[in-house]
Amino acid sequence: MTRPTRTQPPRSWTVTPARYDNADVQQLPRQLHATQLEMYGYADDPTATPAEDYTPPQDLFLLAWEVTARPTGCGGWRTLNATTAEVKRMYVHPDARGQSLGRELLLRLETDARLRGYTHMQLETGVANVAALSLYQQSGYLRITPYQPGRNPQINRALRKAL
Repeated sequence: MTRPTRTQPPRSWTVTPARYDNADVQQLPRQLHATQLEMYGYADDPTATPAEDYTPPQDLFLLAWEVTARPTGCGGWRTLNATTAEVKRMYVHPDARGQSLGRELLLRLETDARLRGYTHMQLETGVANVAALSLYQQSGYLRITPYQPGRNPQINRALRKAL
C-alpha cells in the first residue's frame, strides 16, 4: 500500500509565549472570531478577555510563527479553578491546517499547565468545528456538561481531560 504524497512540504514554526494584547497575537483571535460568526451567527468577543487572563506563571498564551515571520497559530490556557486550566482561543490559520500545528500547540499548553500543578484541562468548542472536535477527542478529551452559564448544548461542546 502506498502512502499519499503531500502537495506541500511540512512547515516549521517557532512557538513562543506572547502577551495576549500583542498586535500580532490579536490578529489571530480576530480571525477566529470572524470564523465563529460565520459558523454560528455569534461568538465571544476576543477583545473582552483581559490580557491578564494569560499572564505567566499562572496562565499562558502561545503564538506560533511561520518561518516567513507570519503569525500562524495561537492558543492559551487560563486558570478555571485550583485544579483545572481552561484552553482558550485555539486557532490555526487555514493555510497551516492539517500539519499538526494545533496538536503541537495543545500539547504545549497541556504540558505547561501540568507542570504548574493543574490536574485537568477543559474547553469549549462548537459542534460545527469538526476539525477541533476531532483534535480534542483524539487528544483524550471527553464530553462534559456545559460549565459556562447560558451555553446552548445543541451548539456548544464542553470537553475535559485529566492531565
